[in-house]
Amino acid sequence: MEDNILARTEARKNWDRARQHAIFEELLSLISGRQEGLLSFDEVQARLRLRHSNYRGVQDIPIDRIRGSVGRYRDFTRTFLPRSATLRDRWERVNKIALTRGFPPIEVYQVGEAYFVLDGNHRVSIARQAGMPSIQAHVWEFATSVGLSADADLNELMIKTEYREFLANTGLDVSRPEADIVFTAPGRYRELEYQIALYRSALERIDGDLMTYQDAAARWYDMIYTSAVQIIRQHGLLDEFPDRTEADLFSWVWRHHRELQQYGPISLEDAAEDVKRQASRPFLSRVWDAVTNFLGE
Repeated sequence: MEDNILARTEARKNWDRARQHAIFEELLSLISGRQEGLLSFDEVQARLRLRHSNYRGVQDIPIDRIRGSVGRYRDFTRTFLPRSATLRDRWERVNKIALTRGFPPIEVYQVGEAYFVLDGNHRVSIARQAGMPSIQAHVWEFATSVGLSADADLNELMIKTEYREFLANTGLDVSRPEADIVFTAPGRYRELEYQIALYRSALERIDGDLMTYQDAAARWYDMIYTSAVQIIRQHGLLDEFPDRTEADLFSWVWRHHRELQQYGPISLEDAAEDVKRQASRPFLSRVWDAVTNFLGE
């Protein structure tokens, strides 16, 4: 009896702390303007067209890689703190059981490096509040060529949705499985598809034969994208833009190259060198504004 009373008292204290932290977290999000919450697995499944999962057994999974929920993504904050006082009774009840007997493994879906709670949302919330780094879970993994990262949010989901469509259109995941063309802002893959279409037309004029879009995409990757990325690496552009990817820099250098061609012939390597030279001159705010606007800041 005494153990139950102590557990009930501790559960109430834990709830009060969890709600205080939740209110503070949501206040910060209002101040920053970033309304980030948990991802809906149903939306992830629809956008990435996830179909088949494989059971991976019971595993210890990092709690901070749980990015969403199957049905209760609105009930908890991004860090799984309870967002409503209506959750109190069940939260405290589950917490009391955990304090006295522990609780069984939760059930999750895995998409890339991210996890989504199928059953056990309150257990995750309680474990997170208690500072536990990991939790036991039954894991069902969905196979996908565009899996989410451990820090997945809505912005990343939008980008990965576009990437899935890009791969479906180009077939690069089959013809060039080593390809890893990842942007940090949405809306960039259409630009690549336009480039491939132009490249296809040029090849057909040169060769005099029709070519499938997928074949043109493979040749574009070999001759254009890979060559440009090598130039970007040689000039150390990623050191100048540490928060960007090679795909981001490819798009910027390619567009900059086209702009410079208005003033006369110029190589892609010279365009990359010009980007690096401008990036190393921070007092040119106009240049920085152009870069951040294009890359989606």
